[in-house]
Amino acid sequence: MQRRHTILETVQPAPIEFKQLARKWRSDASTLMLEWVWAGYDLLVAEILSKADWDVAKDDLEREITQLLEIRIRRSMPPITFCYIQHEPKERETRRPAPAQPPEYDLAFVLYSNERIMWPMEAKILKTDQQVSAYVEDVKNEFLTCRYAPFSDEGAMLGYILFEHPDRVFLKISQTLAVKLTGYRDFPDRNHRVSSHLRKVPKNKSYPIIFRIHHLMMPLKQLCT
Repeated sequence: MQRRHTILETVQPAPIEFKQLARKWRSDASTLMLEWVWAGYDLLVAEILSKADWDVAKDDLEREITQLLEIRIRRSMPPITFCYIQHEPKERETRRPAPAQPPEYDLAFVLYSNERIMWPMEAKILKTDQQVSAYVEDVKNEFLTCRYAPFSDEGAMLGYILFEHPDRVFLKISQTLAVKLTGYRDFPDRNHRVSSHLRKVPKNKSYPIIFRIHHLMMPLKQLCT
């Protein structure tokens, strides 16, 4: 079955790569967006997570934390910039024909100049430093197949961790993906690593092949005392 066109496909066809557009505003666009993410997390810790009753709060953690984080990332952004943050936006570029629903990101930065281009983030609750299967599946089945982030050469995984020692989960993710995770020079004091991958680009598509994933571990365990 052939797909029909969406509104944006008729208005903004053939997007070019995210960074190419973003760099018209600022060369270090990815670092800037990640600064907003970390700043939003700091606000979330101060305003909500540090006051939560973690012996009682057990339900729908992943979605609720992500929703609360999106609000605080937005507050950390300047009023005029090249993109906006959105919770649960749809990726229509890689959708299947109707009535199938398009893929949906947990969070994404969306370019004002071409709203078909998104820099996505997926979030996962990690209860132990060994239970990374759902996290790794998103990397392999979504990002590395180009189902997620078709027009971007970067994206992020957010790990909401309920344990101490983030280095252990970085090691487990590295072993499971069989890829090296390295520190990110712009955030040396954060639980932030990056990995580089070759993606499986569909035929007749010019999506970026080399893809970098940012791995951000956001501790909750320290709040549970």
